[in-house]
Amino acid sequence: MQLSSRLQLFNEPETLKMAKLGRELRAKGIDVIDLSLGEPDFDTPEHIKEAAKKAIDENWSHYTPVAGYPELREAVCTKLKRDNNLSYKPENIIASTGAKHSLANAVFATVSKGDEVVIPTPYWVTYSEIVKLGEGVVKLVPTKIENKYKLTPAELEAAMSDKTRLFIFSSPCNPSGSVYSKAELEGLAGVFRKFPNCYILSDEIYEYINFVGKHESIAQFEDLKDRVIVLNGLSKGFAMTGYRLGYLAAHPDVIKACEKLQGQFTSGTNSITQRAAITALTTDLKPSMEMTKEFERRKKRVMELMKAIPGLTFPEPDGAFYVFPTVSAFFGKSDGEETIKDADDLCMYLLNKAHVSTVTGRAFGEPQAIRISFANSMEKIEEAWKRITAALAKLK
Repeated sequence: MQLSSRLQLFNEPETLKMAKLGRELRAKGIDVIDLSLGEPDFDTPEHIKEAAKKAIDENWSHYTPVAGYPELREAVCTKLKRDNNLSYKPENIIASTGAKHSLANAVFATVSKGDEVVIPTPYWVTYSEIVKLGEGVVKLVPTKIENKYKLTPAELEAAMSDKTRLFIFSSPCNPSGSVYSKAELEGLAGVFRKFPNCYILSDEIYEYINFVGKHESIAQFEDLKDRVIVLNGLSKGFAMTGYRLGYLAAHPDVIKACEKLQGQFTSGTNSITQRAAITALTTDLKPSMEMTKEFERRKKRVMELMKAIPGLTFPEPDGAFYVFPTVSAFFGKSDGEETIKDADDLCMYLLNKAHVSTVTGRAFGEPQAIRISFANSMEKIEEAWKRITAALAKLK
């Protein structure tokens, strides 16, 4: 029996792979601290949970419209106006089963076989794999650590061509934590104006986890807005990863195309989640802001711990909840039992010797780095970095 050749087009997410390996060690009784997954370690705020319970009691249990309840699409518009000063109508919105589903919809709706998709590195692991699944051509553009891994207009222009159909990036960025300012986005916008046939997918899922001020969206530039596809959701800013709801804001033609695709894959997303999402998007953001303050507190502590380790080079993250150090100084070193050849080896070394799970930077397009989350308790973070420090010190 043969399986589809389509499975050879893309890879398993390294983030999920490392979490799986960590679980396997824990099942053997080993105390593994997980710093690999991108999931807030907070519970969903009480008022959102109450909205979900109310939805169950009110019997919101039937099939939902493919693009989402009208009230939810209106709630997304309200949020975008309130937080981003972006004016959209419900016809510009589609809700899906998680932001990853929204990403797939956007790529499949805009990219045809052979179309070029430009992605600056480092990038979220799924961007490139979804493009491959959609038979697009991935074009990775390296960025510099000296610029906090943010793409410059010159780098963008050098990468673009008449074949470029889609550009994908995130701000705040997973995995680097970089955040684009309005001026930096304006610089990129100037390049996009020279390539009118290219869509721009702006992943803003970490919007609220921002340590430097106001979040800026490239959709704010009116002459580009019809080409911008804003990707967002509930998982990070509202600690609702398991609820599975992402959404897109885009030109109605793009939304209709996504609705057509979604109608054959999943139809409308979870009814209870949608009702909870209406509350999340339109009520007090205080719980989200408190969560961000705690992430910032942890970030500051992690910065202190990392600076004490010789060999690590890293930019300070301005958003999200990861650090992304360059670890090439440890390549070729050994603890007497194991020699570290690359970032993959270092991640496995830290998992097996320090019992801390991290993710190789190769998965994010930066093979000299690794991603380490600080979405864990301060107690766990302190212990994890104590173990990491000791393990790295053994490499000679």
